[in-house]
Formats: sequence, C-alpha cells, structure tokens
Amino acid sequence: MGDLPLDINIQRPRWDQSTFLGRARHFFTVTDPRNLLLSDDQLEASRNIVQNYRAGVATPGLTEDQLWRAKYVYDSAFHPDTGEKVVLIGRMSAQVPMNMTITGCMLTFYRQLGTAYVSATTGAVATALGLKSLTKHLPPLVGRFVPFAAVAAANCINIPLMRQRELQVGIPVTDEAGQRLGHSVTAAKQGIFQVVISRIGMAIPAMAIPPVIMNTLEKKDFLKRRPWLGAPLQVGLVGFCLVFATPLCCALFPQRSSIHVTRLEPELRAQIQAQNPSIEVAYYNKGL
Repeated sequence: MGDLPLDINIQRPRWDQSTFLGRARHFFTVTDPRNLLLSDDQLEASRNIVQNYRAGVATPGLTEDQLWRAKYVYDSAFHPDTGEKVVLIGRMSAQVPMNMTITGCMLTFYRQLGTAYVSATTGAVATALGLKSLTKHLPPLVGRFVPFAAVAAANCINIPLMRQRELQVGIPVTDEAGQRLGHSVTAAKQGIFQVVISRIGMAIPAMAIPPVIMNTLEKKDFLKRRPWLGAPLQVGLVGFCLVFATPLCCALFPQRSSIHVTRLEPELRAQIQAQNPSIEVAYYNKGL
C-alpha cells in the first residue's frame, strides 16, 4: 500500500463549493472536453483507482493529485448512481462540443429558423418566428440575436417539463450532515430556477459575441472572397465562448444548494421542527 492516506473525501468536489472560485475550478474540470478523448483502458484504470480507494485500498505509488484526476475522469464518464458508463454525447465533458455544434449552426443558418426549429418546443418556435418577423426591417445584426431569444425560451419551457415530476413530488432535502429530512416541491422550484438561469447564462456569450464579430467580418473582403469559412469560423467562436461560459455558469449556484426551513412547505417544516428544532437550513441537489 502506498503512502497516500485513506481519509481523503473523494465523495465531494476537491475545491471549496461555498465560493464561486471553488465551484468554477470544479466545473472547469468536470466539463473538460479532453476527457472525451480518453480511451476505454484509461477510463477503466480510473474507475479501478476510485473504487479501490473507496474500498480502503490505495494504489501503490498513487499521489493525491493522481487520485483526484482519476476521480474526475471517473465522474466524467460513469453514472454516479449505477456506475455504468454514460453514452459519449450524454457526458458533462460533451457539453462544450455538442453545444458548440448546435449553437454554431443555429447562428450560421438563423435565416432558416422555421426549418431548424421543427423539432424544438412550441414556445421556442413561437418566440423565434415571432421575433424574426419583428426584426425583418431592422439591421441584420438584430436578427442574429433571435436564436438567443429562442434558446432562452426553450430553456424556460424544457427544463421544468423535463423535471416536472420533481415539481409534483418534490426533491430530497437533507440536513448539513446529509441525513434526509423529506421531499420538498419548494426546493425543486428553487433548484429548477437556478438551473434555468445557469443555462441561459451559458448561452449569452456564445450567442451574443459571435454574431457581433461575424457581422463585422462578413463586411470584409476576406470573408466575401471565402464565404465557405463563415460556418467553421462561427462554430469555432461559439466553442471558444462555451469553454469558459459552461463551467462559469454552472458555478453560479452551489451544486448542494440550501434553503431556509421557514421557506419549506408547512407540513415538511412542522415535521423537521418536531424531529430537530435546531435545524434552520436544509440542503438539496439543484441538478444540472
């Protein structure tokens, strides 16, 4: 057995999650697209390191930095509850390349919004087409921001719909030690609101900065002579923005968020006060 102590808590993030900087460092690691390039052998090696350490066995010669690296590689590819490997496009490390492609295409082909949004939600379609009609007589730059409004509307509709069961039965809330106190719809609403804000925040740099740059570049002779460069350049700009926007906006709110007991439902509040009157704050996982 190596010299690495066995009391390192790898069940929680490496950095202090009570600060924005700590959360940002955590999510920069979680969303690192380079993890998508890891081979199956590298993923399995990381899983073995993590599982052995949790079982009280430290790999000989393993350093603390290597342990944390293995933990984040493991978290990036395997489901936290089932332990099964997540399909490639569903991993957090795929957020940037997947959104880069989708957002880049939306901005590049924004004039074909009607076709592009056939599979989107009704709210997003209505927002996009409605704003598109209103911006027909405005400068082209204004029209380029229509996709952002559609994405914001889609997030406001889709996330609550995907998590509607939580809005019906609530999400688990715990005390500071992690002991479950019950289920709360109020906490679910707060968590969903935080996720919607984070998702819209992610879209702002990627859908606001590239249109301004592209609107300027398209007036230059360089792009006029090489119009085929427009799409890859736009996608590249979006990707650059998302590399920073994704982890920073995920870090806007703590993953383990808190809510004052007085804001919980009367029944749950009474139950908590009956069990332990000293508890003033409950905690929940806001989701992603």
